[in-house]
Amino acid sequence: MGYGDDLLVTSLAAKIKKQFPERQIVIGIAEKNHAFHSPIYENNPNIADCRNLDNKKPIHLIDFHEFNRPYINYKKTIPNNYVWRNFKPVPGELFFSEEEKTAAKKIISDAKKFWKENHIKKFKNIIFLETSSTKISDAQFSFKHQNKDWGIQNWTRLIKKLKNDYLIIQSNHNQTKKIDGVFIPQEMDFRLACAILEKVDFYVGPEGGFGHVAAALNKKAVLYFGGWISPEVIGYEFHENIYYKDKQSPCGVKLKLCEHCSKAREDITPDIFLERIHKISSS
Repeated sequence: MGYGDDLLVTSLAAKIKKQFPERQIVIGIAEKNHAFHSPIYENNPNIADCRNLDNKKPIHLIDFHEFNRPYINYKKTIPNNYVWRNFKPVPGELFFSEEEKTAAKKIISDAKKFWKENHIKKFKNIIFLETSSTKISDAQFSFKHQNKDWGIQNWTRLIKKLKNDYLIIQSNHNQTKKIDGVFIPQEMDFRLACAILEKVDFYVGPEGGFGHVAAALNKKAVLYFGGWISPEVIGYEFHENIYYKDKQSPCGVKLKLCEHCSKAREDITPDIFLERIHKISSS
């Protein structure tokens, strides 16, 4: 599962832990009696570290994994297409260490210095930006993530319209393509990226892990949904969710490149994003 899925289950874990405080809550595959660890669960008082459990205390395994997600209709899903259920996600929870908070604060400070070195006027807001999934070139998941992708050309066109008014901090990973005018930290893992997001004004990027992080941190966001999945399935009402409304949407195509998703990239222009960003920036 992705980090977004890991976040989705944290709200359920908190609910169960409140009801049964004596239990060690873990997440995994009930049929195999196997639990998973995720960086998302670190420092979370409601989720036990499955690698270091106390055999004297009861264990509660939440059955939540790749083949048991509440937003997928498994009976109707076929090999090339996901079919979705309407699902209202509850914002999850993230707990940062003091070291993570300090590192994030340092990066924000460096980003502000970057702005001062390149601009005379003050920025309007600080934006955390993601432009590409880490799995877009993955042998197993590349088609899915290419279909979900807005495209680096669109992101570059959008940033050109934003970079003189907004301080933009871009996520840094092995699939990141640097865009001129934005600040990219030299080193960043997912948790540090989340800690940075906590300190900015809002998130801009594709639907996915960071969208769920923004919701968990009660941050505004402008998200590209395209036509692959609908905000009615996995979106948060307090976010600006940009969706391609078409008779084929949401397509859920995962094993080939989708022409319908390509049309979504063309239809959703940078100006549409810009309008939504200005909307939340002034609210």
